[in-house]
Amino acid sequence: MTARAPSPGRQPLPRGFTLLEVLVALMIFTFAAVVLGSAYVNVLNGYDLAQKANARTEGLEFARSQLLVTADHDQAEQGGAFDDTDGSHVRWHAQIDPTPTVDVFSVTFTCEIDDPVKHVPETVTENFMILRPTWSEPTARTKLLADVKTRIEKIQGVAPK
Repeated sequence: MTARAPSPGRQPLPRGFTLLEVLVALMIFTFAAVVLGSAYVNVLNGYDLAQKANARTEGLEFARSQLLVTADHDQAEQGGAFDDTDGSHVRWHAQIDPTPTVDVFSVTFTCEIDDPVKHVPETVTENFMILRPTWSEPTARTKLLADVKTRIEKIQGVAPK
């Protein structure tokens, strides 16, 4: 094929991109690559933070489970300590107070996690209510049960015996 000469009075049709168009396209591509790259780095940082938070949460949950399986009141208040899988040392103790409800206790749970990397212990305090019949003192439990029975009889209109 031979190239035909343009007709007189007609402009030749452009057959490629101008330098300005190529530079604008490269600038748009570069901008998109930077935005997507920074978004990817943010996702990786988020995964790293979530993994570290899960490691701290695992130690806290295990300490809480040790409190919940402890049947002796005094031993539960004294607490315990253990080394976690991530190398941190975890210490916990609880303040256990009886409530007016039979076998229900108000617990202030304190857990201290020594992170070997941070060198600053992190203290977590939680307050919750727990039903533990084994922590009740027999005389206090008997008195609370008698008080409950009296209140129920009063509500029902039955004369106490």
